[in-house]
Amino acid sequence: MERLAFGHGAVPGRREVPEVRIEPRVPHERDIPPVVADPLPGESSDWAFFGLLGFTAVLFFRPQDQVPALASLHLAEVTALVGLGAMVAKRLARGLSLVRLTPEIVGLLAFGAALVFSTPFSFWPGGSVEVITGLYVKVLLIVVLMVNSINSAPRLRRFSWLIVLASSYLAARAVTDYIRGVNLIENGRVAGSVHGMFGNPNDLALNMVAFLPLAALFALPPPRPRREPRAAGTPRERASVWTWLAAGAALLMVLTVVFTKSRSGALGMAAMGATLVYFGHRVRPSLAPIALVVTVLAVPMLPSSFWTRMTSIVEPAADDTGSRQARRTVMWEATEVFLERPFTGIGPGQFKNYNPPGREERWREAHNVWLQVASETGVPGLLTFAFLIVAAFRDVLWARRRLARLPASGEGLAPADRRDAQILHLHAAGLIASLAGWFVCAFFASVAYNWTFYYLLGLCIATRELARTIVARVPARRRAAEASGLQSVALARG
Repeated sequence: MERLAFGHGAVPGRREVPEVRIEPRVPHERDIPPVVADPLPGESSDWAFFGLLGFTAVLFFRPQDQVPALASLHLAEVTALVGLGAMVAKRLARGLSLVRLTPEIVGLLAFGAALVFSTPFSFWPGGSVEVITGLYVKVLLIVVLMVNSINSAPRLRRFSWLIVLASSYLAARAVTDYIRGVNLIENGRVAGSVHGMFGNPNDLALNMVAFLPLAALFALPPPRPRREPRAAGTPRERASVWTWLAAGAALLMVLTVVFTKSRSGALGMAAMGATLVYFGHRVRPSLAPIALVVTVLAVPMLPSSFWTRMTSIVEPAADDTGSRQARRTVMWEATEVFLERPFTGIGPGQFKNYNPPGREERWREAHNVWLQVASETGVPGLLTFAFLIVAAFRDVLWARRRLARLPASGEGLAPADRRDAQILHLHAAGLIASLAGWFVCAFFASVAYNWTFYYLLGLCIATRELARTIVARVPARRRAAEASGLQSVALARG
């Protein structure tokens, strides 16, 4: 009977065969299937995610502004209902709860309850009801749809790309309008070419600042793994069309902030840029040197009218429009309203309509998101709104910290998990910068009920949930690998 030899000498009459090492080929990203198969086998296409994409496209592109006949079709409502209906049907068919609750969703419900609580004490109850039913309920439903339909890293990236492309479209129109000298307001400031949350120059700049980090990170190449150096004579990998598209989008968004001449937008972009360089250097090592070169080259080329307006931030005499002093006055008036009604406020959306005797700046917003919430909803709304902002920062900071602890080589991760971890790490770094930019801009804007923050919040929740899934897989895979190794050793010794 032939004796088996486990490396203890050759079997008589047999030739020694040299050991052959097979280097595993690293699969291309397009060859890696998503971790979550959605739709599952036997299910129809995922109309929940399609509905979310459709609603977002209508919200950003606003085709009804260009073709008024489309307004009667209510495209935003239709796409949202399609997505929400598909989400509910799918979850019920799988035996799941109606929606997946997270602490942030509970916080949104609590903030909505604060809005409802303040409505009976509102200066104009009918107007407050319109703010709740006409805007906030939609915001809440879309965030719920985001949390329940963005269930894989590739979906998160596709959704972010839609936002980047839509923002670049709005930026391209703003830059074109500025060059042509149309759609300008005081001192040659370009306004948004569409209505809604992009119409006002300051709101347009805020949205550009909020979504610029994603475009910037998409435009830069990822770090090359240390274990895979480029062989001599191998041509460098060329930038893809998507890379150039993201770079163009980032450039247009920066130019839009400059052409709006928004002081809050400039401050927000500075805060966003510094945060992006600090948190994004690991996922995009070339970010810091490129940002430095672009800043050095771009600053001298900025128009003098931009610098004149920026000077008014520190020199009141340079503000020939009086807007700086008007903002200070209206912010003080918002503080007085909060002190008068600290527990109920004057109702959601009603500060601009509240004109008691002695008010100097009538029919104006609070121009500060914190004072807006405090004066309109009181302490309950202020606390719950603060919780949402803290939760958004906490989500992406946690995701970035845990993803950064994963081995750079991807050891212990499946190829699909390795790819998804890179996508999520990039989004976590970008969203931290987005929140920082929004946070600074919001100190000078009444945007508590606008879509921008809630889209960022939904992206933060999705990033956190997906990162938690991948991080949880690593110990399990390591334990399985260790068990397999021990089994192999036992067989060899036996």
